[in-house]
Amino acid sequence: MEFFDLIVVGAGPGGYVAAERAGALGKNVLLIERDQLGGICTNWGCIPTKSLLNSAKLYRHAKEGEKMGVSVQSVSFDLGTAMAWKQETIETLRSGIQFLMKSNKVTVVYGEAEFVDAHHIRLGETTYECADLILATGSSPVVPPIEGHNLPHVLTSDGILAIDALPKSLAIIGGGVIGVEFASFFSSVGVKVSIVEMMDEILPMMDKEFAKLMRREMKDVDFHLGCRVTGITQEGLIYTDADGKEQRLNSDLVLMSVGRRANTQGMENLHLNIERGAIVVDEKLRTNIPHVYAVGDVNGKSLLAHSASRMAEVVVSNLYGNGGQKMRYHAIPWAVYGIPEAAGCGLTESEAKRQGREVVAATTQMRANGRFLAEHGKRAAGLCKVVVDAETKVILGVHLLGPYSSEMIYGAATIIEAELRIKDVKEIVFPHPSVSEVIKDTLFAIEHTL
Repeated sequence: MEFFDLIVVGAGPGGYVAAERAGALGKNVLLIERDQLGGICTNWGCIPTKSLLNSAKLYRHAKEGEKMGVSVQSVSFDLGTAMAWKQETIETLRSGIQFLMKSNKVTVVYGEAEFVDAHHIRLGETTYECADLILATGSSPVVPPIEGHNLPHVLTSDGILAIDALPKSLAIIGGGVIGVEFASFFSSVGVKVSIVEMMDEILPMMDKEFAKLMRREMKDVDFHLGCRVTGITQEGLIYTDADGKEQRLNSDLVLMSVGRRANTQGMENLHLNIERGAIVVDEKLRTNIPHVYAVGDVNGKSLLAHSASRMAEVVVSNLYGNGGQKMRYHAIPWAVYGIPEAAGCGLTESEAKRQGREVVAATTQMRANGRFLAEHGKRAAGLCKVVVDAETKVILGVHLLGPYSSEMIYGAATIIEAELRIKDVKEIVFPHPSVSEVIKDTLFAIEHTL
């Protein structure tokens, strides 16, 4: 029986980062993956969707460039070529992860892990032993038992990335991040898109004002809010609207995008504490079983790729480093890579008030920003909102809607993690012209109200 210091099950952004970090410290590491290195993020999630969204943005820019002096004749979008580009991107990144594992002397094996106990994992006829175990098995799309959910034209986010032809129409069940991103892509390349959302607004983690503007800017998408899907037919959806009336929506293709479920199947022998379908962990990602840790989607704490990677770093640091690290979720940024983009970090104004905090907030239009105006014009939508504690002047939240939001939000995460005050950020020099200056401008607007 081969012994390893650490066995990691699942090679997504939590698992492969844990294996890489531990391997770099000289530990003997085994990484077990049942499908592809990179997990959902690299192969069926973050990376392929961003690749397709970039293709859609280029197509839109080509069609809309005349007002800026760029005219393109007979511009067209080819799904096959876009899919090939997406696949090349995936395979390149997958090869990069493979190189990282090799260079850090991580042993990689493929197959379905069978959990014998906390220190033994069986793979086929081979049993491996470990001192410590990290579970990074990720999550899978939720498919609610709606009548017709198993029809061939009903797809999850995994399946829709493999289509070989654009539908004429697409109905998306769910107005969360995944649904909005796919709606942005398909509507931008000429597909008639509808989103049916049970809540009264899309993107529940977003500031209400921003979510409303996001929806308004997605002009080619029909939104049906406060509606519950009751059935799926060959022709489309049956749903109950906000007034309780039954409605029908015709659609060639249906995307099921109502959330994800932690992959905890087959872990019964570990005797883990599981609540609401996810593995319970503490701030150091420890489970109730000694030497067993759970990172990423499987613990249900924060279903984001970068959260999983940070969790992996915390575990490895505590195992083989100073032991003092823990997860702090208040400064984890999120991003929606739609058209337009949106991102946020920290508390929204309403969340802060629900916590009983006295806050001051200000919102700035991005079109007042020089670079934004030069590149997108005065009719383009963009907002920055900053939430500040009224007494301490500590910045509690930063929220962005507009181009480059996903690239700027790390700065907000730094501000919130460091608990910077308005006067601290005022001393930071932002490049000019840059859209990021809108954050500093918004802080000045707040300062004048205090």
